[in-house]
Amino acid sequence: MAILNPYLNFDGDTAEAMAFYQSVFGGELTVMTFGEMGMTEHEGNPIPADGVMHSQLTSDAGFTIMAADSPGEHTPNGHISLSGDEDDLLRGYWDGLADGGHVDVPLEVAPWGDAFGQLKDKFGINWLVNISGSGSAS
Repeated sequence: MAILNPYLNFDGDTAEAMAFYQSVFGGELTVMTFGEMGMTEHEGNPIPADGVMHSQLTSDAGFTIMAADSPGEHTPNGHISLSGDEDDLLRGYWDGLADGGHVDVPLEVAPWGDAFGQLKDKFGINWLVNISGSGSAS
């Protein structure tokens, strides 16, 4: 079996972003800093010891998000899609991700009959939410 996991890069605020995602999705979060791994520089440039070298959130629903700090290299691109038929669960994720973010497309019934919405969270990550068979928006 193969598993696909999103791996996000942030410009120094990975710890804050991953704590936010844990508040939205629940689950277990692990974080390793550059200092803990003995990495203080990269290609002659200093690396903040408290910067996140690797983090992993395994949600209560069983999916995983990973992330790291990449100072000066962070450019949000693409989208993460959440989909399924668990209306209350997905609307809860939507509400959490929208907190402090920007809704690009409100979560409402789309032409294909599902509830669909698109937003950019407060860390600049784009999210798509599709609730199959929802037939109504809130």
